[in-house]
Amino acid sequence: MDTSDAPQILEHISHSLTFTPFDVKWIPCSARFCLFGQSPSAKGVFQIFQLKKGKIEMVSEFKPEYGIKCSTFEASSLTDRDVSIVDFNGNLITYDIEKGKEKFSVKAHEGMANTIHGIGGEGPDYGAPELVTGGYDGCVRVWDPRQESPVVSLEPSESEEIKPDCWCVKFGNAFNAEERCIVAGYDNGDVKLFDLRMNMLQWDTNLSNGICGIEFDRPNIPMNKLVCTTLESKFHVFDMRTYHPEKGYSGLEEMAHKSTIWGVSHFPQNRDLFTTLGGNGSINLYKYKYPTQRSLKDLDDVEYGVPGTVELLNEKSIAQQPVVSLDWNDEKFGLGVMCSLDQQCKVIICTKLNLY
Repeated sequence: MDTSDAPQILEHISHSLTFTPFDVKWIPCSARFCLFGQSPSAKGVFQIFQLKKGKIEMVSEFKPEYGIKCSTFEASSLTDRDVSIVDFNGNLITYDIEKGKEKFSVKAHEGMANTIHGIGGEGPDYGAPELVTGGYDGCVRVWDPRQESPVVSLEPSESEEIKPDCWCVKFGNAFNAEERCIVAGYDNGDVKLFDLRMNMLQWDTNLSNGICGIEFDRPNIPMNKLVCTTLESKFHVFDMRTYHPEKGYSGLEEMAHKSTIWGVSHFPQNRDLFTTLGGNGSINLYKYKYPTQRSLKDLDDVEYGVPGTVELLNEKSIAQQPVVSLDWNDEKFGLGVMCSLDQQCKVIICTKLNLY
């Protein structure tokens, strides 16, 4: 890999923490970000930092009762900028970030809640604001912040002796006010795609290893690409434009990091560029290249998808322990914030992305 002309991943600011971080998110349209985690005394940590003259300074701190596992701003408007979180007690809570006060709270799961994502905060053209959560109980639930009972609850079969743990969920296909789907990844390697408009399971597959991270390249366009990261150093990229009744969605499999790949994060400004988060403390930057033809026909004249290829543009060892969260800024192309299990929070810059 020749990296002389490739994008460079630079460490801009490093900040040591006194707690274990699990998630970090930029506050939309600002130079601030929220950091979430759990203190050594098993209490929740919710801190807000601000970029100021090449440094980061904490502007406010709140101490919820339970450790926070995951967060999202996606179901809130740019006017409110409320953040929704899930915690170690299975609660779903929406906070007013300026006051640190709860605006909505519900018991979402039995046991720990692992993951959350939102949709609909961009306005009525993309449908009503909704949140989706996944938990240790194996359930995936969709929530309307205006009511306390789930809109949809997808639960494992009662006949299953060992219920799979849902590790990650994401919304997608929300390109108008009617269409919407969710994709969920489980610890047994299952990936399930649910069509919320049709209220049915649209597709499922098994990738042999637990699904640690999952993300559409864009949630608010017709399904295009889906990246799944797993244990055992593998990630998969599926072409979601063409569905075959027998083969399903076509995809490719790649190896990376020589360790668990904890997550994936696409750049908001270029959906063909994405980064994977390594259990070895490194970040890999990839570019997806489309094939000359995205679909072909089989002998029965039925279309099936043709996967493209991925190119590793650069990699950067940035932490001593797994990188568990990375969020790219919507306004500044290449500006990111990440946290790792060695109790570090870092602001990073990725250069030359405009050339790709």
